[in-house]
Amino acid sequence: MNINQLKSFVEVVRSDFNITNAAEKLYTSQPTVSKQLKILEDELNVSLFNRKNNNLLSLSPIGEEVHRVACDILAQFDKIKSLVSHEDTTTKQNLRIATTHTQIRYKLPKVIERFNARYPNISLHFHQGAPAQLAEMVKNGDVDFAIATESLHLYDDLLTLPCYQWSRSAIVPHDHPLAQHEQLTIQELAHYPLITYVFGFTGRSKLDQVFYQNHLTPNVVLTAVDTEIIKFYVKRGTGVGVISSVAFDPAEDSDSLRCINIGNLVKPSYTHICISRHTHLKDYMYDFISCYAPHLDLNYIHQPEQWLPVDQKARDQLYRALPEL
Repeated sequence: MNINQLKSFVEVVRSDFNITNAAEKLYTSQPTVSKQLKILEDELNVSLFNRKNNNLLSLSPIGEEVHRVACDILAQFDKIKSLVSHEDTTTKQNLRIATTHTQIRYKLPKVIERFNARYPNISLHFHQGAPAQLAEMVKNGDVDFAIATESLHLYDDLLTLPCYQWSRSAIVPHDHPLAQHEQLTIQELAHYPLITYVFGFTGRSKLDQVFYQNHLTPNVVLTAVDTEIIKFYVKRGTGVGVISSVAFDPAEDSDSLRCINIGNLVKPSYTHICISRHTHLKDYMYDFISCYAPHLDLNYIHQPEQWLPVDQKARDQLYRALPEL
């Protein structure tokens, strides 16, 4: 038994039992992966998979147990490689982060500046997606961690670090009837066509819940994943925009748009760092998290298993204490 056999086994499971896709992820051929699986099963003298007509369908009961152990072994193997490298940041390395357009455009620029000044040899690679896609990227090892505007704590394979709370705002042109309001009611929002995020992005579900609880149906005429698109169509008079408050830049947007915070209508949402339970973060990765959320204690950041309290009261207290994004 060797590491390559375990890697092939774990990657096939991760690829939904598609050997061709697993081979592509491992930068090898399908016959090579098939051979590795056969050698592993022959050596263990068990069948790790449930099969039909030579197609892999699922893990066998013993396969489930072997898979858990194999994941742990590969995680420890990654830790060994990290220790041996002595966290060498003098050679070119990569940090892969999955996140949303809002984070990249409005929150991360200053974080990236600070991080690049400290680690000029680390290349940052950002991958965008919906919360469910971000979770899959982390689970599949396509990224080192995700910055998610929705909680991903329901995914058993992920550990989540609460970082910020954030509110929503309505945006309208200065000549819009709502532009003179300091606060809005949900009935007023329901009266106008709305432009907001695609469902599943940036807290959209909480906004929909408020309409539902008030027995109202929002007239959503346009959705987008990119806040700039929402602003563009608001300026054209297509509707009232509802966006993350952090995505309104007074220096760039105030000349053409009026921003009205609707935190009185919709409860705050939260931004999290999410990693796989099997991931070993390097020191420079922890440092990026610290640059992103400098208000969090360094010792706390370095203990992923303690990020989210089990006790509900402690968890609620943690969320209430988070600063605004």
